[in-house]
Amino acid sequence: MENSTEEFMFVLHGLNDTATNRHIYFAFGLLFYILTLLVNLMLVITVILDKTLHEPMYLFICSLFVNGICGASAFYPKILYDLLSDSHVISYTLCLIQTCVIFCYALCEITCLTVMAYDRYVAICKPLEYLSIMTLQKVMKLLAFSWLFSLLQTAIGAVLTVSVSLCGNDIDMLYCSNWEVVKLSCKDVTMMDVYGNILILSNVAQEILITISYIHIIRTSLQSKAGRVKFMQTCLPHLITISNFTVSLLFDITYSRYVKSQTQLVLHNILGMQFLVVPPLLNPIIYGLKLTQMRRQFVKMYVKK
Repeated sequence: MENSTEEFMFVLHGLNDTATNRHIYFAFGLLFYILTLLVNLMLVITVILDKTLHEPMYLFICSLFVNGICGASAFYPKILYDLLSDSHVISYTLCLIQTCVIFCYALCEITCLTVMAYDRYVAICKPLEYLSIMTLQKVMKLLAFSWLFSLLQTAIGAVLTVSVSLCGNDIDMLYCSNWEVVKLSCKDVTMMDVYGNILILSNVAQEILITISYIHIIRTSLQSKAGRVKFMQTCLPHLITISNFTVSLLFDITYSRYVKSQTQLVLHNILGMQFLVVPPLLNPIIYGLKLTQMRRQFVKMYVKK
């Protein structure tokens, strides 16, 4: 079966085991999506409008919120539509778009977290040099790198995926993902497999950089009470975010690429959607509540008014 961008349709089987209570799932899904969009957007506006938050840490957090909006918007609209529909299909073009956005979201999330770890390393381990190192120009370069690097990786993956000839259209997930589409190929997908492993190694390298940064951060923080307080206020939310995203993404990658059995479809879908649902909703709650300055400005801008 050769793929056609105009007529070829994929069938999503992720909802096969949820024939009942779909309206309840729809209500919760819609609530989570609205909350995710609302809280992330309000915090982005807070950072943009409040000049006291125009510091490297808050600008990086703002980038994380924007990425969360992109990831949630790539997942929720389609799944909400499918919960109210008896036909769970998606066109080749829309599937490719969803794949690319989710792909870019995952890559950008880990890159943003790596950049944030570097920022916290400089702030705690080199406090006297922080302002000279983390200049506005450097912050803008780091933000541009986190997005452009992810977009470049996504573009290469998209080109490789488009070149794949398909011999099937059944996807055992709630949404389109790059590897699930590639597995339907009629031909050898060694090139795509190699590229996927390169991306995994790239993410592992970033995780190692984050780990090294936090080894230095923790070592420095333990030397003084002020350092411990600063670590708890600014670094603990970052660690929670990293741990949650890394574990959920690792499970999804492992299950999709290396587990051949399709008997536990529900488990696959739970693991597959966690990194799309939890971080975009959890991140603004963590940073909005934990970071005193951001919480204060948020309350001042919205609650009091």
